[in-house]
Amino acid sequence: MNLHVVIGFGPAGAATARLLAEKGHTVRVITRTGRSPEPGIEHVALDATDSERLTEAVRGAAALYSCGAPPYHRWASDWPPLASSLRTTAEATGAVLVMLGNLYGYGPVDGPMTEELPLAATGAKGRVRAAAWEQARDLHEQGRIKAVEVRASDFFGPGVTDGGHLAARVMPRVLRGKPVSSLGDPDTPHSWSYIPDVAAALVEVAGEERAWGRAWHVPTAPALSTREMVDRLATQAETGPVAVRRLPSAVLGLVSLVSPLLRELKEVRYQFDRPFVMDSSAYEAEFAVRATPVDEQVKATVEWWRGRLATAG
Repeated sequence: MNLHVVIGFGPAGAATARLLAEKGHTVRVITRTGRSPEPGIEHVALDATDSERLTEAVRGAAALYSCGAPPYHRWASDWPPLASSLRTTAEATGAVLVMLGNLYGYGPVDGPMTEELPLAATGAKGRVRAAAWEQARDLHEQGRIKAVEVRASDFFGPGVTDGGHLAARVMPRVLRGKPVSSLGDPDTPHSWSYIPDVAAALVEVAGEERAWGRAWHVPTAPALSTREMVDRLATQAETGPVAVRRLPSAVLGLVSLVSPLLRELKEVRYQFDRPFVMDSSAYEAEFAVRATPVDEQVKATVEWWRGRLATAG
């Protein structure tokens, strides 16, 4: 088994590290603060923008997984140095750079998103994410690094909390049978990437040389609207029908004054005001990972949130 290094221990980083450990690999997780060790996983406190120290921590690894992210409101300033450090480390160590990306880089599009679409985002967040991949791809094509990107839509599932649109702002209310608010149109189709499927795709492409050098979409179930997802969650939770209300623009504007996250979401509001559908057929035609059936996703998510809330009291 090989050494694999994971940057970040949010929902995707944690799921990826634990999946690698389950497969018998040696896993090292890099975060700014570190954590207590857990079975099969070593946690190291390190600033990943320090390429010299990061290179020391990654040397000998088969793969380097980019699952960390700066605070949402600092993407424009903090992504470039982090991405640069990861590229430098990948070149110095020979580890495959496995980048977790999103769909921001495409910008608003008509119809389902495929990997063939140009990265034409006009917003700052989309541009910075697109640039991180384009620079890694250029180095891959020059033969200087080995790189691949796996793009996910909005995260859903166990472990997804504050950053998820069907997580901390929704799940506690669903479990109490209370109405929930939707950022945009609650009836427009939307793709939700289940976090265990995200981890499975990252791990799979790391070991598939034919995957390297391009971007792939995480296998994701057919798009369902926010209302449809809340209905399924409420049915699983047996809390009865839960009302889904669109958050009025005026209210969103007021809340944004005190919430940096909601303030920054204005740039990507289009993702919830119009269909936001990801096509993952290219991945599914080449590799083994498939999207978990939605009913299984919903069941696991409800159980995880029940446990979390019970522990919190």
